[in-house]
Formats: sequence, C-alpha cells, structure tokens
Amino acid sequence: MIHVLALIETTPGHREDFLKEFAQVTVPVRKENGCIEYGAAVDAVTDLPVQQSLGANFVMIVEKWESLAHLKAHLVAPHMADYRIRIKPFVQSVRLQVLEPRA
Repeated sequence: MIHVLALIETTPGHREDFLKEFAQVTVPVRKENGCIEYGAAVDAVTDLPVQQSLGANFVMIVEKWESLAHLKAHLVAPHMADYRIRIKPFVQSVRLQVLEPRA
C-alpha cells in the first residue's frame, strides 16, 4: 500500500470552486481498481499549539492506493485528464508526496 498527500494551493478566492470540482471527480476515482481512500481536507480549527495552518488557499488531498501501479493508472485515467482541465483556473501549485507506511 502507498499513501499520497497532495498539497494544492488554489487561486485566491477559488478554493470552494476547486472543492466543487474535486467532489465530482471523487465518484469515479473511488471506483478505480486499487483505490482505498481518496478525499480532500482543509485546516481544522483547533487549540493545538503544534498545529500549523496551511491557510485559506490550501487543500490537502489524502489518498491511499494498493500499489504504485494503481496510482500510476489513476494518474492517466480519462476522468483525471478532464478534471485537470476543469481545475486549471483554480490551481496555482501542486506538491505531491508519495509515502510507504511503516510499522
């Protein structure tokens, strides 16, 4: 299994537009072979002193895939190509981290 964290910096004022498009693509993604988890998250309001806020323009995408091969297939899926076109005006940058879980 692999974990993927994608930090999306949205264009100021367009985080909700991005999240609307993301919500639409989650339906076919979650049906993909090898998808264990796929969702978006934003800063939670807490009083934890160690929490660092990402900010109002950021979304963290949290994914789990059975294997790297499944992730690679996801990245070239037709619905992802269409999705990338739809979100382009709302995204300033993407930072991707692929991780292997350890005990």
